Amino acid sequence: MIMQNVFIINFNSLYEILDEIKGNLPFKIIKFENEENFKNNPDLDTIDCLIVSKTDNKFLLKNDINFLGFNDLPLSLKKLLELINIKLIKLKFNQQSKVAIKGYELNLNSKVLSKDNLNLKLTEKEIEIILYLNNTKIKHDVVDLQKNIWGYSINTETHTVETHIYRLRKKFFNSFKDKNFIITEKNGYQIK
Repeated sequence: MIMQNVFIINFNSLYEILDEIKGNLPFKIIKFENEENFKNNPDLDTIDCLIVSKTDNKFLLKNDINFLGFNDLPLSLKKLLELINIKLIKLKFNQQSKVAIKGYELNLNSKVLSKDNLNLKLTEKEIEIILYLNNTKIKHDVVDLQKNIWGYSINTETHTVETHIYRLRKKFFNSFKDKNFIITEKNGYQIK
């Protein structure tokens, strides 16, 4: 994927805003003090970019590309910042939705666990179990899981935990041939 660029010409306040969050931006920002320096850039014709100039606080699109979804140009500064903010929120949401667990990637948005191009669709309760077991490196007994996953009282007589763990382990084996994702031991269950 080619890195897209935002060239900022004679617009220090916008550059300073974007420079503070550049690590989260899906594009590179490049500052030019004036249009003459910008025009002397030898790579200008080969780079997909958005050109931002202080002139009238409007934004022009170079090479007629759809840059980061900005297809209604020129934009006001307020609209540009709004679009960048939306992109950052989506990026953060996607980054936070992925959890690495024991060599697998759990996508909380799609409720899919993946490894080696294999996918396993999970229920909300299965995700809760996996996250809870992975959260600490201690064994969790049936009473602990009943209380913290299902909200049952200590004296409740049920086989809900055992049934869910059995089904979850079976799904893992059928999809990934993994018998040891959830370890069952005498004192409880664990992901290690």
